[in-house]
Amino acid sequence: MEAPPEQTSKEVDIYRDTWVRFLGYANEVGEAFRALVPVSVVWASYAVATAYVTADAVDKGKKAAVVHGDNPGKTTRVGVAVVDTFIWQALASVAIPGFTINRVCAASLYLLGRATRWPLPVRKWTTTAIGLSTIPFIIKPIDRSVDFLLDSSLRKVYGEGEKHE
Repeated sequence: MEAPPEQTSKEVDIYRDTWVRFLGYANEVGEAFRALVPVSVVWASYAVATAYVTADAVDKGKKAAVVHGDNPGKTTRVGVAVVDTFIWQALASVAIPGFTINRVCAASLYLLGRATRWPLPVRKWTTTAIGLSTIPFIIKPIDRSVDFLLDSSLRKVYGEGEKHE
């Protein structure tokens, strides 16, 4: 069965529709493993996620430049695309999920220490498993919350309801 024309002509966004998207979750994985790895590994995971965010913002800026061609206001539209994408991704892919997983893992390690007599390595591995298993559950709520936040604030400043897509 053939796909509808609008699906066959849709361009694949390497930063949203391929495995590259998972690089945006690197810091969540780093936070989940914080109890087991040197802090430099956690910081490296943030570097990977930040590189992903930056690359996606630059990509959306380039795409906006092509769409707006030589039209007046092109520079503004490109700037809006870059800023909107960067802020959205920084909040939804790095800052909020990183903080959330960090706190979930810190709380679970503390509670496991208070509630069990498990050896420390078992508590650390359990904390990592809890952190990793939390990631799929926080993604959509955080994404929607950041959409709401930007729709209610920054996007009103530059108008036209533009989003990071």
